[in-house]
Amino acid sequence: MTISVEKPIFEEEVSAFEKSGDNIGELKLDGGFSMPKMDTNDDEAFLAPEMNAFGRQFRDYDVESERQKGVEEFYRLQHINQTVDFVKKMRAEYGKLDKMVMSIWECCELLNEVVDESDPDLDEPQIQHLLQSAEAIRKDYPNEDWLHLTALIHDLGKVITLPQFGGLPQWAVVGDTFPVGCAFDESNVHHKYFVENLDFHNETYNTKNGIYSEGCGLNNVMMSWGHDDYMYLVAKENGSTLPSAGQFIIRYHSFYPLHTAGEYTHLMNEEDKENLKWLHVFNKYDLYSKSKVHVDVEKVKPYYMSLIKKYFPENLRW
Repeated sequence: MTISVEKPIFEEEVSAFEKSGDNIGELKLDGGFSMPKMDTNDDEAFLAPEMNAFGRQFRDYDVESERQKGVEEFYRLQHINQTVDFVKKMRAEYGKLDKMVMSIWECCELLNEVVDESDPDLDEPQIQHLLQSAEAIRKDYPNEDWLHLTALIHDLGKVITLPQFGGLPQWAVVGDTFPVGCAFDESNVHHKYFVENLDFHNETYNTKNGIYSEGCGLNNVMMSWGHDDYMYLVAKENGSTLPSAGQFIIRYHSFYPLHTAGEYTHLMNEEDKENLKWLHVFNKYDLYSKSKVHVDVEKVKPYYMSLIKKYFPENLRW
């Protein structure tokens, strides 16, 4: 079965491209895209807080604190170890989907055992973050049930850090993602540590396009291995009927160098550009809904169980 997504209603007719200088036709992420219009009144819409759970700005990787020191060490290890060879090895191993058979909701509950050491903002159980994101989106976009479910499941791939899934180190599971097989863009957090990555000095990999061609499409690009790619793989191989935009969000929600910094756009194709509009919508709720307001799990569970039944089989191979 194919699920189609209606094209978002835009508040303004703003072109996705602006021709200027040498960047003719380049995607503009800082105003080039208008956002899909919310279904609720502005007064009722989700408002992004200014500070995270620790009283600091979101995604501040420079402030001095013990947590930040741990986050920086995480990125040092990630940038050193995420190579083309490593990604190929992980794709082959986890592509077997032979770790476990369970439902989506069972995985949501299992995720509470995971602590994300790369996140400078989150101080809540994982299922609370998932439900906070999903409920905030549900309020503003009540008719996009696929987006509600996407928010609920987007981080489920983090279970690969648990022993029963192979117990991968945090640097192979969480954190911002980036393409491998081409140059590491300066927009990557703690970029300085890439100099110790073997691919950094490989002439095949260290050019702008590397092993790819311009406009090849992100589906043809190898991303650093982690929970995004794993959950995308689980959804795809188990026959999920989530629309393309939902699967795009799952696969690239940690790709901050693209959806926030606006880099790597030269690798995108037309479908990527359309799906990126929805990823921009999602990111607001993913990042800023990390709050102290707890969601009553049992109260909202029936609704999300109905969505799981609509878009996924009862049990999945993981």
